[in-house]
Amino acid sequence: MKTPPRNPLLLRAAAWASGVVPGLRAPDLGRGGHDAYFSGLQAALKRARVAQPTLVVDLRRLAANIALVRQALAPCGLALRVVTKSLPAPKLLDRVLAGAGTDRLMVFNRVMLDEMVTRHPDADVLTGRPLPARQVADFTHRHANNPAPAAGPQWLADSVERIAEYAEIARANDAPMRINLEIDVGLHRGGLADLAALAAALQAVDAEPLLSVAGLMGYEPHVLGAAAPAAEMGRVKRRYADAVALLAAKLGGTAGLTLNSAGSGTYAMHLADPVANEVSIGSAFVKPAHFDLPTLGDHQPAAFIAQPVLKVMDPAVFPRREALTAAYHALDPNSRRGFFLYGGYGDARPVSPPGLRFSSIYGGRAMLAGSARVDLAQDDFVFLRPTESEGVFLQFGDIAVYDGAAITDWWPTFPIHA
Repeated sequence: MKTPPRNPLLLRAAAWASGVVPGLRAPDLGRGGHDAYFSGLQAALKRARVAQPTLVVDLRRLAANIALVRQALAPCGLALRVVTKSLPAPKLLDRVLAGAGTDRLMVFNRVMLDEMVTRHPDADVLTGRPLPARQVADFTHRHANNPAPAAGPQWLADSVERIAEYAEIARANDAPMRINLEIDVGLHRGGLADLAALAAALQAVDAEPLLSVAGLMGYEPHVLGAAAPAAEMGRVKRRYADAVALLAAKLGGTAGLTLNSAGSGTYAMHLADPVANEVSIGSAFVKPAHFDLPTLGDHQPAAFIAQPVLKVMDPAVFPRREALTAAYHALDPNSRRGFFLYGGYGDARPVSPPGLRFSSIYGGRAMLAGSARVDLAQDDFVFLRPTESEGVFLQFGDIAVYDGAAITDWWPTFPIHA
Protein backbone atom coordinates (compact mmCIF):
# COMPACT_ATOMS: atom_id res chain seq x y z
CA MET A 1 0.00 0.00 0.00
CA LYS A 2 1.28 3.48 -0.87
CA THR A 3 1.86 5.99 1.90
CA PRO A 4 -0.89 8.63 1.77
CA PRO A 5 0.48 11.98 0.56
CA ARG A 6 0.87 14.74 3.08
CA ASN A 7 -2.02 17.13 2.74
CA PRO A 8 -1.91 20.05 5.20
CA LEU A 9 -5.14 21.38 3.75
CA LEU A 10 -6.91 18.11 4.60
CA LEU A 11 -5.58 18.20 8.15
CA ARG A 12 -6.70 21.80 8.66
CA ALA A 13 -10.08 21.03 7.12
CA ALA A 14 -10.61 18.07 9.44
CA ALA A 15 -9.67 20.08 12.51
CA TRP A 16 -11.89 22.97 11.42
CA ALA A 17 -14.84 20.70 10.60
CA SER A 18 -14.68 18.93 13.94
CA GLY A 19 -14.83 22.25 15.73
CA VAL A 20 -17.38 24.05 13.58
CA VAL A 21 -19.66 21.06 12.95
CA PRO A 22 -19.64 19.10 16.22
CA GLY A 23 -21.75 16.32 14.68
CA LEU A 24 -18.74 15.28 12.61
CA ARG A 25 -16.69 14.67 15.73
CA ALA A 26 -17.17 11.33 17.50
CA PRO A 27 -18.22 11.61 21.15
CA ASP A 28 -15.43 11.11 23.68
CA LEU A 29 -16.07 7.73 25.34
CA GLY A 30 -13.34 8.03 27.96
CA ARG A 31 -14.47 8.10 31.59
CA GLY A 32 -11.18 8.15 33.46
CA GLY A 33 -9.67 5.04 34.98
CA HIS A 34 -11.00 1.87 36.56
CA ASP A 35 -14.03 2.11 38.83
CA ALA A 36 -13.81 0.91 42.43
CA TYR A 37 -14.35 -2.75 41.51
CA PHE A 38 -11.67 -2.96 38.85
CA SER A 39 -9.29 -0.73 40.84
CA GLY A 40 -9.53 -3.25 43.67
CA LEU A 41 -8.98 -6.16 41.30
CA GLN A 42 -5.98 -4.45 39.70
CA ALA A 43 -4.46 -3.79 43.12
CA ALA A 44 -4.98 -7.42 44.12
CA LEU A 45 -3.26 -8.66 40.98
CA LYS A 46 -0.30 -6.34 41.51
CA ARG A 47 0.05 -7.45 45.14
CA ALA A 48 0.06 -11.04 43.90
CA ARG A 49 2.88 -10.04 41.50
CA VAL A 50 0.85 -11.06 38.46
CA ALA A 51 2.54 -9.80 35.31
CA GLN A 52 1.06 -11.94 32.56
CA PRO A 53 -2.36 -12.29 30.92
CA THR A 54 -4.55 -13.99 33.51
CA LEU A 55 -8.08 -15.33 33.69
CA VAL A 56 -9.70 -14.21 36.95
CA VAL A 57 -12.80 -15.69 38.61
CA ASP A 58 -14.56 -13.62 41.27
CA LEU A 59 -15.64 -15.95 44.09
CA ARG A 60 -18.27 -13.63 45.52
CA ARG A 61 -19.95 -13.09 42.17
CA LEU A 62 -19.75 -16.80 41.40
CA ALA A 63 -21.44 -17.59 44.71
CA ALA A 64 -24.15 -15.02 44.02
CA ASN A 65 -24.88 -16.56 40.62
CA ILE A 66 -25.03 -20.06 42.13
CA ALA A 67 -27.47 -18.79 44.75
CA LEU A 68 -29.68 -17.21 42.07
CA VAL A 69 -29.96 -20.52 40.21
CA ARG A 70 -30.62 -22.51 43.35
CA GLN A 71 -33.28 -20.08 44.55
CA ALA A 72 -34.99 -20.10 41.15
CA LEU A 73 -35.12 -23.89 40.84
CA ALA A 74 -36.00 -24.80 44.42
CA PRO A 75 -39.74 -23.87 44.37
CA CYS A 76 -40.48 -25.65 41.09
CA GLY A 77 -38.59 -28.87 41.74
CA LEU A 78 -36.54 -28.83 38.56
CA ALA A 79 -33.22 -30.64 38.90
CA LEU A 80 -30.00 -29.01 37.74
CA ARG A 81 -27.50 -30.56 35.35
CA VAL A 82 -24.21 -28.63 35.27
CA VAL A 83 -22.55 -28.17 31.87
CA THR A 84 -18.88 -29.06 32.36
CA LYS A 85 -17.51 -27.45 29.20
CA SER A 86 -18.58 -24.03 30.47
CA LEU A 87 -16.70 -24.49 33.77
CA PRO A 88 -13.42 -26.04 32.56
CA ALA A 89 -11.46 -26.16 35.81
CA PRO A 90 -11.85 -28.90 38.43
CA LYS A 91 -12.14 -26.61 41.45
CA LEU A 92 -14.48 -24.25 39.60
CA LEU A 93 -16.73 -27.16 38.71
CA ASP A 94 -16.52 -28.50 42.28
CA ARG A 95 -17.52 -25.11 43.66
CA VAL A 96 -20.61 -24.98 41.45
CA LEU A 97 -21.66 -28.57 42.16
CA ALA A 98 -21.32 -28.09 45.91
CA GLY A 99 -23.05 -24.71 45.93
CA ALA A 100 -25.89 -25.85 43.71
CA GLY A 101 -26.33 -29.18 45.48
CA THR A 102 -26.33 -31.42 42.41
CA ASP A 103 -24.42 -34.40 41.08
CA ARG A 104 -25.76 -34.25 37.51
CA LEU A 105 -23.27 -33.41 34.79
CA MET A 106 -23.41 -32.76 31.06
CA VAL A 107 -20.20 -33.75 29.25
CA PHE A 108 -19.23 -33.19 25.62
CA ASN A 109 -16.17 -35.33 24.80
CA ARG A 110 -14.14 -38.38 25.80
CA VAL A 111 -11.47 -36.35 27.62
CA MET A 112 -14.04 -34.90 30.00
CA LEU A 113 -15.83 -38.24 30.35
CA ASP A 114 -12.57 -39.71 31.64
CA GLU A 115 -12.07 -36.73 33.95
CA MET A 116 -15.53 -37.17 35.45
CA VAL A 117 -15.01 -40.90 36.05
CA THR A 118 -11.87 -40.00 38.02
CA ARG A 119 -13.08 -36.87 39.81
CA HIS A 120 -16.82 -37.48 40.16
CA PRO A 121 -17.31 -41.26 39.88
CA ASP A 122 -20.77 -41.12 41.49
CA ALA A 123 -22.11 -38.43 39.15
CA ASP A 124 -25.06 -38.90 36.81
CA VAL A 125 -23.50 -38.05 33.43
CA LEU A 126 -25.34 -37.19 30.21
CA THR A 127 -23.42 -36.52 27.01
CA GLY A 128 -24.36 -33.18 25.50
CA ARG A 129 -24.04 -34.27 21.89
CA PRO A 130 -24.11 -37.56 19.97
CA LEU A 131 -20.45 -38.56 20.13
CA PRO A 132 -18.65 -40.36 17.29
CA ALA A 133 -18.76 -44.12 17.62
CA ARG A 134 -14.98 -44.37 17.91
CA GLN A 135 -14.95 -42.17 21.02
CA VAL A 136 -17.81 -44.11 22.55
CA ALA A 137 -16.23 -47.45 21.72
CA ASP A 138 -12.91 -46.46 23.27
CA PHE A 139 -14.54 -45.20 26.46
CA THR A 140 -16.87 -48.19 26.77
CA HIS A 141 -14.06 -50.71 26.21
CA ARG A 142 -11.93 -49.14 28.96
CA HIS A 143 -14.77 -48.81 31.46
CA ALA A 144 -16.97 -51.82 30.67
CA ASN A 145 -16.27 -53.37 34.08
CA ASN A 146 -16.20 -50.13 36.06
CA PRO A 147 -19.20 -50.02 38.43
CA ALA A 148 -18.99 -46.24 38.97
CA PRO A 149 -22.15 -44.47 37.74
CA ALA A 150 -20.06 -41.96 35.76
CA ALA A 151 -18.56 -44.88 33.80
CA GLY A 152 -22.01 -45.65 32.42
CA PRO A 153 -23.27 -42.31 31.13
CA GLN A 154 -26.45 -41.58 29.29
CA TRP A 155 -25.35 -41.55 25.64
CA LEU A 156 -27.17 -38.95 23.55
CA ALA A 157 -28.38 -40.22 20.18
CA ASP A 158 -30.44 -38.48 17.50
CA SER A 159 -30.78 -41.05 14.73
CA VAL A 160 -31.46 -44.72 14.14
CA GLU A 161 -28.01 -44.95 12.54
CA ARG A 162 -26.29 -43.68 15.69
CA ILE A 163 -28.31 -46.05 17.85
CA ALA A 164 -27.19 -48.95 15.61
CA GLU A 165 -23.56 -47.94 16.12
CA TYR A 166 -24.02 -47.82 19.87
CA ALA A 167 -25.76 -51.19 19.85
CA GLU A 168 -22.76 -52.72 18.09
CA ILE A 169 -20.46 -51.20 20.72
CA ALA A 170 -22.62 -52.60 23.52
CA ARG A 171 -22.51 -56.09 22.01
CA ALA A 172 -18.77 -55.96 21.39
CA ASN A 173 -18.13 -55.14 25.05
CA ASP A 174 -21.07 -57.02 26.56
CA ALA A 175 -21.86 -53.73 28.28
CA PRO A 176 -25.33 -52.26 28.86
CA MET A 177 -25.72 -48.72 27.49
CA ARG A 178 -28.32 -46.12 28.37
CA ILE A 179 -29.58 -44.03 25.46
CA ASN A 180 -30.97 -40.52 25.81
CA LEU A 181 -32.85 -39.45 22.70
CA GLU A 182 -32.36 -35.92 21.37
CA ILE A 183 -35.49 -34.42 19.88
CA ASP A 184 -35.69 -31.38 17.62
CA VAL A 185 -37.89 -28.83 19.38
CA GLY A 186 -37.23 -26.07 16.86
CA LEU A 187 -33.47 -25.48 16.74
CA HIS A 188 -33.06 -27.77 13.69
CA ARG A 189 -29.45 -28.56 14.54
CA GLY A 190 -29.97 -32.29 14.70
CA GLY A 191 -32.35 -34.18 16.91
CA LEU A 192 -35.16 -36.53 15.93
CA ALA A 193 -37.26 -34.43 13.60
CA ASP A 194 -40.76 -35.60 14.47
CA LEU A 195 -42.79 -38.20 16.35
CA ALA A 196 -42.34 -40.78 13.60
CA ALA A 197 -38.55 -40.44 13.92
CA LEU A 198 -38.84 -40.73 17.70
CA ALA A 199 -40.96 -43.87 17.38
CA ALA A 200 -38.38 -45.41 15.05
CA ALA A 201 -35.60 -44.57 17.50
CA LEU A 202 -37.52 -46.15 20.38
CA GLN A 203 -38.03 -49.26 18.30
CA ALA A 204 -34.29 -49.40 17.49
CA VAL A 205 -33.38 -49.19 21.18
CA ASP A 206 -35.95 -51.83 22.09
CA ALA A 207 -34.50 -54.20 19.48
CA GLU A 208 -31.16 -54.43 21.31
CA PRO A 209 -31.33 -56.07 24.78
CA LEU A 210 -28.18 -54.24 25.94
CA LEU A 211 -29.68 -50.81 25.22
CA SER A 212 -32.28 -48.98 27.30
CA VAL A 213 -33.99 -45.62 27.02
CA ALA A 214 -32.76 -43.15 29.63
CA GLY A 215 -34.86 -40.16 28.60
CA LEU A 216 -35.11 -37.20 26.23
CA MET A 217 -33.21 -33.99 25.59
CA GLY A 218 -34.62 -30.96 23.78
CA TYR A 219 -32.27 -27.99 23.43
CA GLU A 220 -33.80 -24.63 22.48
CA PRO A 221 -31.36 -21.65 22.44
CA HIS A 222 -33.06 -20.39 19.27
CA VAL A 223 -35.96 -19.17 21.41
CA LEU A 224 -34.11 -16.03 22.51
CA GLY A 225 -33.59 -14.99 18.89
CA ALA A 226 -37.25 -15.30 17.99
CA ALA A 227 -39.39 -12.24 17.34
CA ALA A 228 -41.68 -13.41 20.14
CA PRO A 229 -39.61 -15.56 22.55
CA ALA A 230 -42.53 -16.46 24.82
CA ALA A 231 -44.61 -17.68 21.89
CA GLU A 232 -41.71 -19.72 20.50
CA MET A 233 -41.08 -21.24 23.93
CA GLY A 234 -44.73 -22.26 23.97
CA ARG A 235 -44.21 -24.13 20.70
CA VAL A 236 -41.05 -25.73 22.10
CA LYS A 237 -42.90 -27.01 25.16
CA ARG A 238 -45.74 -28.40 23.04
CA ARG A 239 -43.27 -30.32 20.86
CA TYR A 240 -41.55 -31.60 23.98
CA ALA A 241 -44.85 -32.60 25.60
CA ASP A 242 -45.88 -34.53 22.50
CA ALA A 243 -42.57 -36.41 22.57
CA VAL A 244 -42.96 -37.22 26.27
CA ALA A 245 -46.49 -38.47 25.67
CA LEU A 246 -45.24 -40.83 22.97
CA LEU A 247 -42.39 -41.96 25.22
CA ALA A 248 -44.83 -42.68 28.05
CA ALA A 249 -47.13 -44.61 25.74
CA LYS A 250 -44.31 -46.78 24.40
CA LEU A 251 -42.61 -47.40 27.76
CA GLY A 252 -45.62 -47.45 30.05
CA GLY A 253 -44.59 -44.25 31.86
CA THR A 254 -41.68 -41.87 32.38
CA ALA A 255 -40.76 -42.52 36.02
CA GLY A 256 -37.01 -42.44 36.53
CA LEU A 257 -36.29 -40.96 33.11
CA THR A 258 -34.22 -37.85 32.41
CA LEU A 259 -36.32 -35.22 30.64
CA ASN A 260 -33.71 -32.55 29.93
CA SER A 261 -34.22 -29.12 28.46
CA ALA A 262 -32.99 -25.52 28.55
CA GLY A 263 -29.59 -23.90 28.75
CA SER A 264 -28.14 -20.95 30.62
CA GLY A 265 -30.05 -18.39 28.58
CA THR A 266 -33.43 -20.09 28.82
CA TYR A 267 -33.57 -21.89 32.15
CA ALA A 268 -35.66 -19.10 33.69
CA MET A 269 -38.34 -19.75 31.04
CA HIS A 270 -38.79 -23.33 32.31
CA LEU A 271 -39.60 -22.61 35.95
CA ALA A 272 -43.24 -23.52 35.33
CA ASP A 273 -42.45 -26.31 32.85
CA PRO A 274 -45.06 -29.08 33.15
CA VAL A 275 -42.98 -31.67 31.29
CA ALA A 276 -39.17 -31.37 31.60
CA ASN A 277 -37.74 -32.47 34.95
CA GLU A 278 -34.27 -30.92 34.70
CA VAL A 279 -32.43 -28.00 33.10
CA SER A 280 -28.82 -27.67 31.97
CA ILE A 281 -26.82 -24.62 33.10
CA GLY A 282 -23.15 -23.74 32.83
CA SER A 283 -22.26 -20.30 31.49
CA ALA A 284 -24.80 -18.52 33.69
CA PHE A 285 -22.57 -19.17 36.70
CA VAL A 286 -19.76 -17.00 35.28
CA LYS A 287 -21.82 -14.96 32.75
CA PRO A 288 -19.51 -14.28 29.80
CA ALA A 289 -20.44 -11.45 27.45
CA HIS A 290 -22.54 -13.54 25.05
CA PHE A 291 -24.88 -14.16 27.98
CA ASP A 292 -25.86 -10.55 28.54
CA LEU A 293 -29.47 -11.55 28.08
CA PRO A 294 -32.75 -10.29 29.56
CA THR A 295 -33.28 -13.72 31.15
CA LEU A 296 -29.98 -13.39 33.04
CA GLY A 297 -30.38 -9.78 34.12
CA ASP A 298 -29.75 -10.57 37.80
CA HIS A 299 -26.61 -12.61 37.12
CA GLN A 300 -23.22 -10.90 37.43
CA PRO A 301 -20.13 -11.25 35.24
CA ALA A 302 -17.77 -13.36 37.36
CA ALA A 303 -14.85 -13.91 35.00
CA PHE A 304 -12.41 -11.44 33.45
CA ILE A 305 -9.18 -11.51 31.50
CA ALA A 306 -6.53 -9.23 33.00
CA GLN A 307 -4.05 -7.96 30.39
CA PRO A 308 -0.90 -6.02 31.38
CA VAL A 309 -0.24 -2.80 29.45
CA LEU A 310 3.23 -3.05 27.91
CA LYS A 311 3.35 0.25 26.03
CA VAL A 312 1.42 3.51 25.88
CA MET A 313 1.61 5.66 22.74
CA ASP A 314 0.38 9.21 23.28
CA PRO A 315 -0.50 10.50 20.80
CA ALA A 316 -1.16 7.36 18.82
CA VAL A 317 0.49 7.35 15.38
CA PHE A 318 -0.75 5.01 12.67
CA PRO A 319 1.64 3.18 10.34
CA ARG A 320 1.61 4.45 6.75
CA ARG A 321 -0.90 7.11 7.79
CA GLU A 322 1.36 9.40 9.77
CA ALA A 323 0.29 12.47 7.80
CA LEU A 324 -3.37 11.81 8.62
CA THR A 325 -2.91 11.11 12.33
CA ALA A 326 -3.92 14.61 13.44
CA ALA A 327 -7.05 14.42 11.31
CA TYR A 328 -8.02 11.10 12.86
CA HIS A 329 -7.60 12.53 16.36
CA ALA A 330 -9.59 15.64 15.46
CA LEU A 331 -12.52 13.66 14.11
CA ASP A 332 -12.37 10.87 16.70
CA PRO A 333 -10.90 11.71 20.11
CA ASN A 334 -11.11 8.02 21.02
CA SER A 335 -8.16 7.34 18.70
CA ARG A 336 -5.84 9.71 20.62
CA ARG A 337 -4.01 7.22 22.90
CA GLY A 338 -2.74 3.79 21.91
CA PHE A 339 -2.27 0.90 24.34
CA PHE A 340 -0.34 -2.25 23.50
CA LEU A 341 -1.18 -5.19 25.71
CA TYR A 342 0.72 -8.37 26.46
CA GLY A 343 -1.39 -10.31 23.95
CA GLY A 344 -3.39 -13.51 23.81
CA TYR A 345 -6.76 -11.83 24.15
CA GLY A 346 -8.95 -14.85 23.65
CA ASP A 347 -12.40 -14.06 22.34
CA ALA A 348 -13.10 -11.12 24.63
CA ARG A 349 -14.25 -7.51 24.83
CA PRO A 350 -12.53 -4.69 26.77
CA VAL A 351 -14.64 -3.45 29.68
CA SER A 352 -12.29 -1.42 31.87
CA PRO A 353 -11.19 1.29 31.81
CA PRO A 354 -14.30 2.43 29.93
CA GLY A 355 -13.88 3.90 26.47
CA LEU A 356 -11.32 1.43 25.11
CA ARG A 357 -11.74 -0.36 21.80
CA PHE A 358 -9.53 -2.20 19.36
CA SER A 359 -8.28 0.27 16.77
CA SER A 360 -9.71 -0.41 13.34
CA ILE A 361 -7.17 2.03 11.87
CA TYR A 362 -4.15 0.28 13.37
CA GLY A 363 -5.62 -3.04 12.30
CA GLY A 364 -6.93 -6.21 13.91
CA ARG A 365 -6.40 -6.57 17.64
CA ALA A 366 -2.88 -5.15 17.69
CA MET A 367 -3.72 -1.98 19.63
CA LEU A 368 -6.40 -0.66 21.94
CA ALA A 369 -7.31 2.97 21.45
CA GLY A 370 -8.84 5.49 23.83
CA SER A 371 -9.21 9.20 24.36
CA ALA A 372 -7.01 11.45 26.44
CA ARG A 373 -9.52 10.94 29.27
CA VAL A 374 -8.66 7.23 29.58
CA ASP A 375 -6.46 6.99 32.67
CA LEU A 376 -4.16 4.05 32.00
CA ALA A 377 -0.40 3.70 32.36
CA GLN A 378 2.32 1.21 31.57
CA ASP A 379 2.08 -1.92 33.77
CA ASP A 380 -1.56 -1.23 34.64
CA PHE A 381 -4.13 -3.83 33.65
CA VAL A 382 -6.86 -3.70 31.05
CA PHE A 383 -9.81 -5.97 31.88
CA LEU A 384 -11.73 -7.83 29.20
CA ARG A 385 -14.80 -10.04 29.42
CA PRO A 386 -14.65 -13.39 27.65
CA THR A 387 -17.50 -13.76 25.19
CA GLU A 388 -17.81 -17.40 26.28
CA SER A 389 -16.22 -19.58 28.93
CA GLU A 390 -15.58 -22.82 27.05
CA GLY A 391 -12.32 -22.61 25.19
CA VAL A 392 -11.35 -19.13 26.40
CA PHE A 393 -10.84 -20.30 30.00
CA LEU A 394 -8.28 -22.83 28.78
CA GLN A 395 -5.99 -20.25 27.15
CA PHE A 396 -4.38 -18.61 30.18
CA GLY A 397 -3.07 -21.37 32.41
CA ASP A 398 -4.15 -21.49 36.04
CA ILE A 399 -7.14 -19.32 36.94
CA ALA A 400 -6.62 -16.58 39.53
CA VAL A 401 -9.25 -16.70 42.27
CA TYR A 402 -10.36 -13.30 43.61
CA ASP A 403 -12.33 -13.05 46.86
CA GLY A 404 -13.09 -9.33 46.58
CA ALA A 405 -9.91 -8.27 48.35
CA ALA A 406 -7.05 -10.51 47.27
CA ILE A 407 -5.98 -13.29 44.93
CA THR A 408 -6.42 -16.22 47.30
CA ASP A 409 -5.85 -19.27 45.12
CA TRP A 410 -4.92 -20.54 41.67
CA TRP A 411 -7.10 -23.15 39.98
CA PRO A 412 -5.60 -25.41 37.29
CA THR A 413 -7.83 -26.01 34.29
CA PHE A 414 -8.85 -29.28 32.71
CA PRO A 415 -6.71 -30.56 29.81
CA ILE A 416 -7.22 -28.65 26.57
CA HIS A 417 -9.94 -30.40 24.62
CA ALA A 418 -12.39 -29.84 21.79
